[in-house]
Amino acid sequence: MRILGIDPGSAVMGFGVVDWKAGQLTHVVHGTLRPPRSLNVAGRLSFVYEGVRNVIRDHRPDAAAVERVFVSVSPRSALVLGQARGAALAAVGASGIALAEYSASQIKLSTTGNGRAAKAQVQNMIRRLLALDKVPVADAADALAAAFCHAHVARLGRSLAPPAHHAGSVDSRSITSLSTTSATTTSATTPSATTPSRQATIRKATLRKAKARVRQL
Repeated sequence: MRILGIDPGSAVMGFGVVDWKAGQLTHVVHGTLRPPRSLNVAGRLSFVYEGVRNVIRDHRPDAAAVERVFVSVSPRSALVLGQARGAALAAVGASGIALAEYSASQIKLSTTGNGRAAKAQVQNMIRRLLALDKVPVADAADALAAAFCHAHVARLGRSLAPPAHHAGSVDSRSITSLSTTSATTTSATTPSATTPSRQATIRKATLRKAKARVRQL
């Protein structure tokens, strides 16, 4: 499965493409779209739309993962960012590929294990996970992180995205299962003299802690 990650932005829009095959995640390409400041609003939105369409045409992803945006700075900022995001989503829809949406905290949690991780943490972790030569710029790193998040939730067999042309979102229960799986695997590979009933109790406690952690995000 090839996944396109998109980090919405009005001035800079990040994108990243990864391949997920046989449990291995491979970097394909990443970069940014920067509409010229000389363009008017319509021109900038057209630039974003065509840019995303070109990335999809050139790399042919099977699905797209887009970060849900939360803006509390000002109504104008929310409007401008929403317009740019809408142009990117329109490009995805016009291309006929499936779409899933994730909150920033879900993406950070799946990538770094911390739903409140700083941008630098995400950048460095993405470089390590994808074996990149250098740390990607923040916008591209966030886009790759969105693709990474989608790949790992899809690995668990979750049905994340509805049919093409319809946006879907993933609730935090899917991310909870990522953390729970990791914790359970660690326990299973650690030698222990505990009884089966004791192990079951430990697993239940781990699950409760993971759920409580996600609810705090």
